Amino acid sequence: MTALPWPAAAALPDSFFDRDAQLLARALLGKVIRHCHQGHWLAARIIETEAYYLAEKGSHASLGYTEKRRALFLDGGHIYMYYARGGDSLNFSAQGPGNAVLIKSAVPWLDQHCAGDALQRMQANNPAAGGDHRHPERLCAGQTLLCKALGLKVPEWDAQRFDPERLFVEDVGQRPVQVIQTTRLGIPLGRDEQLPYRFVDAGYARHCTRNPLRRGQVEGRDYILLNPEEL
Repeated sequence: MTALPWPAAAALPDSFFDRDAQLLARALLGKVIRHCHQGHWLAARIIETEAYYLAEKGSHASLGYTEKRRALFLDGGHIYMYYARGGDSLNFSAQGPGNAVLIKSAVPWLDQHCAGDALQRMQANNPAAGGDHRHPERLCAGQTLLCKALGLKVPEWDAQRFDPERLFVEDVGQRPVQVIQTTRLGIPLGRDEQLPYRFVDAGYARHCTRNPLRRGQVEGRDYILLNPEEL
């Protein structure tokens, strides 16, 4: 039996990830990523995700199998990490070869299992451009910022399984009241950029990579709201 870092740790099983990528992207909202970095537990609550499929042009898997993309073609619950704009990005494989979910952004999560100075450690991992501490609301507001704050690196975790003694995703009972569904970010024109595969916890919309409720955005045209019964 796999050792747990504390008796009540509710690490998500591999079976949790064995579902359609959009369903997984929605289900991951509110879950907490925990990483033991330099001997201390750091954590972040997922607030924004993006789903990707083998059959659409926006995904890495659509470019074909390579050894670097191997994790995308493995069973649900494998970790796929890559470099985006010089930073590390975190993805989890979903049901079906080539399908996955990108963890787009999060907010720091502090509880009794985290290091007493976890926030300060995350801020030291991911300082602002001038060297100052980032505000907690912006500390994980983007896929590379999230990985930097938690100390997640491509060479260590790409194509790995979760390890409850070092890295896992936990259900801490947090559920979005409402979820925003909209188009993904950074998809080049002609690469299925119109697909509404981005999901945001509506309660944290202003803390994500780009606020889908910002001025000028219109419900029904730019985004739709999913109620709890649709999640």
